[in-house]
Amino acid sequence: MSSPCAPTFAELATRLGFSCAEAGGLVEFRNPAALENWTLPVLELTIVLGSVLALVYAILRLRRHGDPTNLVLWFGATAYLFVIEPPLYFPAAFGIEEHVDTMFAHNVFTVDFLWGRLPLYIVAIYPLMATLAFEIVRMLGVFRRYGVLLGAVCVGFVHHAFYEIFDHIGPQLRWWEWSLDNPINQPFFAAVPLPSVVVFAALWPMSLALCVQYFVGRQVDAGTTFTGLQLVWRTVVIGLLASIGTFVLPLPATVIGIGSDTVRGVVYAAELAVLSVVAVVLLWKRWSALRAGTSDVRGDRNRFVQGYAIVYLALMAVLWGTALPDYVGAVDGVTGNGDPIGSLWYTVACFVIAIAGVLATFTIPQVSAVGAAKRAEEPAAA
Repeated sequence: MSSPCAPTFAELATRLGFSCAEAGGLVEFRNPAALENWTLPVLELTIVLGSVLALVYAILRLRRHGDPTNLVLWFGATAYLFVIEPPLYFPAAFGIEEHVDTMFAHNVFTVDFLWGRLPLYIVAIYPLMATLAFEIVRMLGVFRRYGVLLGAVCVGFVHHAFYEIFDHIGPQLRWWEWSLDNPINQPFFAAVPLPSVVVFAALWPMSLALCVQYFVGRQVDAGTTFTGLQLVWRTVVIGLLASIGTFVLPLPATVIGIGSDTVRGVVYAAELAVLSVVAVVLLWKRWSALRAGTSDVRGDRNRFVQGYAIVYLALMAVLWGTALPDYVGAVDGVTGNGDPIGSLWYTVACFVIAIAGVLATFTIPQVSAVGAAKRAEEPAAA
C-alpha cells in the first residue's frame, strides 16, 4: 500500500521540518536525538510510559478485584482513536476528500505509523488522558452519587483541563501544525481551533465515559461480573458509540453555526461553559460532602492515577516554562521562529483546575480498591 502526499499535508509537513515524500511505511523508527527538538522525545516517553502503566493497572485491577472498568476504558479509548483518526489522515481513501481536507499534521517522532501521520504517543495519549480524567472523577464518588450522565459530564470537564495544557503548547513546540484555512478548524482560539478545545478536549471523553460507565462501570458497582466475550463486544460498542457521540454532542454548534464562524464559535463556547458550570458545581458538592463526612458514598483510591497525574502536570509545567521566553517575545501571535502560540491565561486556568482535581483526591476519605471490590459484592450477596 502506498500513500500519496496530499498537497495540504505536504505543506504542513514542510513547515514542521520533514518531507512528506520521505515519511514512508506502516511503521517507522527514528533516532530520538535527531527529532525537531528535545521536547518531542520527552513528551513521547512520558505519554507512552503512562499509557502502558495505565494498561498494567487496568489488568491488575481486573485480575485482583474483578473490576474490568479500567480495561474497557483503555481499549474503548483506543478503539475510538482508530475509528476517528484514519479518515482525518487519509480523506481521499475514505471518499470524503470533497468534504474534509487535511486538518493537521503531526511532527515525526521516534515511532510513527501510517506514513508519518500517526505518532505512537498519539495512540497512547487517548487511553492515558481518559484514564486520568475518569479515575479522578470516580475517586470522588461522582458516578455513585450522581449517576452516569452527570459523572460523564465531570469526566469531560477534567479531561478538558488536562488536555488543553498540552493542546495550547503543541503548535509552538512543533508537535503538530494546524491547517489555518480549513473551514472545519474555524474559528481559532489563539493557536488552537475552537472545535478542538471543545469537541476533542471535552465532548469526546464525556461520550466515552458515558458509554463505559453505562455498559460496564455501573454494573460492576452493582456486583455484576462479565465473561471475556461480554467485555469484548462491550468494548467494541463503546468505541463505536463514543464516536457517534462525538458527532451528536457538537450538533448545536454545527447546525446553528452554518455559514458563520463567529456564531459557531459562540455556540461552541456556550456548550463548554454549560458543561463546565455543571461539573464545577457537582465536583465541589462531592468534595465538600466527603470532607465534611456527610456523604455515605466514598471513592476508590487509585495511587497510580494520583501519582502519574502529578508527573504529567510537572512535565507540562517544565515544558511551558522553557517555552515562555519565546512566548513572551511573540509578535501578533507568532514567535521569532515562526511558530504560533496558544493562550497562556487559559492554560493557567486549566493548570489550576487539574491541580485542584488531583489535590481533591488526596484530601478526602477513600477506600482501597480491595474495599471497593468487597463493597461491590454486597448488593449481589443481598
